Amino acid sequence: MTDLSTPAPVTPYAGLAYTPRRFRFDPAAEDRMMRVCGSDAALFGGMVDPAAFIPHAIRESALNGVRENGGVNMLQVVRMESPLALDEEITVSGGITSVTEAPRGMITTAETFYHGADGRLGMALRRVALKTDPARAADPALRGAGARPAPLIDNPEALDPLGAVALTPEDVKTYSAGTANLLHVDPEAAARAGYRAPIVGGSQGVRYMTAALWREGAPGRVELDIRFRRPIFWDDAFEVRAEGEKGARSALCLSRGPKVLMEMRVRRQEAS
Repeated sequence: MTDLSTPAPVTPYAGLAYTPRRFRFDPAAEDRMMRVCGSDAALFGGMVDPAAFIPHAIRESALNGVRENGGVNMLQVVRMESPLALDEEITVSGGITSVTEAPRGMITTAETFYHGADGRLGMALRRVALKTDPARAADPALRGAGARPAPLIDNPEALDPLGAVALTPEDVKTYSAGTANLLHVDPEAAARAGYRAPIVGGSQGVRYMTAALWREGAPGRVELDIRFRRPIFWDDAFEVRAEGEKGARSALCLSRGPKVLMEMRVRRQEAS
């Protein structure tokens, strides 16, 4: 397969196809990220936490020349057709499906697919992200991506509390070690993009919700729609809450009082 280690930067465009490649997850890196979020590999039975594919798909885009610096998740769809093992050789492919203009930059939609060693489809991801321009300060009067979609969860305080989290900058830096997106680790880069402090990467927030879901019973197939409602700063505190019956949740969220920060709709959940 083609060497993608040092690609030339490209401007995202609809139809950009990623070069397929094979890889394995780094168990040590996965352990570091899970432990920051209060979980571990045992919770997922030696399989990859579905949330781990979110930053991987972003890096895959970067390996194909689309730089991740300045990118902010808006919507993430994660579909698990078959769990993939931490030690399994995986083939990844995908590409950019659309690009549109927004007040603070451009909105890109990317799809990424992960097949197991036997060729089965394990994971399919779709990401909609706002890419800000790190070279210019954002106008705080502008709403980054225009009108927001209707929330999935109206009243988080009415949902079941599953846990509380108090972040520290060190937590976020530990989780984001090696990231090329300075919005997660550099206060000056965050300020230029219009944020008061560095913000949590989307996958870090999602891991709190996937861990809560898996603690009630590991699904064999699942489809999750994840919306990033508000930035979560590296010194924020929030609660993990869930809608529906234990073991059959319809939605989860990260919330601060009545405000939803991140929410996840469980569109499909089937037992192993």
